[in-house]
Amino acid sequence: MKDVCHTQVSRRVFVRSAALAGVALAAPTSRQRAHEPLPALARPDSPPEVVALDEAFWRRVAAHYRVSNRITNLEAGYWGIMAAPVLAEYVRHIERVNVESSFYARRDYLADLESARARVAAALGVEVDEIAFTRGATEALQCLIGGYNRLKPGDAVMYADVDYPGMQYAMKWLADRRGVRLARVAVPEPASRENVVAAYAEALDDNPGVRLLLLTLLNNKTGLVLPVAAIAALAGRRGADVIVDAAHAWGQIDFSVRDLGADFIGFNLHKWIGAPIGVGVLYIRKGRVGDIDRMMGDEDQPSDSILSRVHSGTANFAAFLTVPAALDLHAALGPANKVARLRYLRNRWVGAARDIPALDILTPDDPGMVGGITSFRLHGRTSPEDNQRIADDLRTRFGLFAVVRTGLERGACVRVTPALYNGPADVDRLVVALRQLERR
Repeated sequence: MKDVCHTQVSRRVFVRSAALAGVALAAPTSRQRAHEPLPALARPDSPPEVVALDEAFWRRVAAHYRVSNRITNLEAGYWGIMAAPVLAEYVRHIERVNVESSFYARRDYLADLESARARVAAALGVEVDEIAFTRGATEALQCLIGGYNRLKPGDAVMYADVDYPGMQYAMKWLADRRGVRLARVAVPEPASRENVVAAYAEALDDNPGVRLLLLTLLNNKTGLVLPVAAIAALAGRRGADVIVDAAHAWGQIDFSVRDLGADFIGFNLHKWIGAPIGVGVLYIRKGRVGDIDRMMGDEDQPSDSILSRVHSGTANFAAFLTVPAALDLHAALGPANKVARLRYLRNRWVGAARDIPALDILTPDDPGMVGGITSFRLHGRTSPEDNQRIADDLRTRFGLFAVVRTGLERGACVRVTPALYNGPADVDRLVVALRQLERR
């Protein structure tokens, strides 16, 4: 009897769980809308700066995203939710892989993965043999930093306060493993192209033994876009290689891989490209793969193949198979339109908030140095605790979700990151909230 009851309860739980899962996928909340077929986007044939203001178009775009009604999310920088057409493809691939199991994984998967890899290479404007899939930019950059084999004891490696904490840890790890010295740059606030380049030039001059420099193209703390090409040229003239963290860049700003002047780059596809969580890309410029060690002596791939520089084990097959669908939507929206829209939402709230006396905006308005992300702090509120209270107030009093970032030379801050499903009303509410917080 005990076993029978257990079976009956398990079945009831399973049926109820399955029903709830179906509701979660099918029933929109008050902020969720049924998505239109992709062709119904009817992208305007106008310059990106005009498309950015076309609210009717962006409402059609927003209808493809099923967003919770619990909060207004202004924290899209963590990861980018999949649009409904991409989510549908992901579910389809999950079902296929789950049904066909190892019969598919061992026979057909690698060919499909190579097709997806070719799509990514074409979208980035690089050769297929210059990229490999990873589970995210963090893994890609760990492979590059940890595998960089041109260091010798006494050399120096350099990173900045704006760099992602995990990548700072990896650079510090080199000191223990390779016997190198650490050098750290504090990126100026307020920042300009001139003072940022000057800060790196001074730091490189003060540390003539730097052989490896970490640069974050668009950092996760303030949203500042570094003039990577200019800094990479400075480093190159001093004999240093550059590894670029581009986790936030692809899909948020306009750039060319070839123009960055860096031979080693890590990307995410689950942020601004909108692929499932767990998809990144490792880039090594052709001719430089030998300067990165094989991952743990990997012998599954030829020693001169970039594929031997990362070894993640069994992958989330469906996540990688969904990448072409994410790239399809990215192309349908128009990459330049996405960039312009995200910058418009950022500029709308920043432009209105700049006259708040006690508010510091941590990115400049130079379009070459900002995308959609921008952080702020109130004068004198520099501790993580101060900024967490601000973020808590935004959430509890105004229904706005933003996140605290720490580790900056000048103190902690609150990051604001609109997404394509946000509209002007969302960022306008943020400005109202900031004015009230400043008065308190």
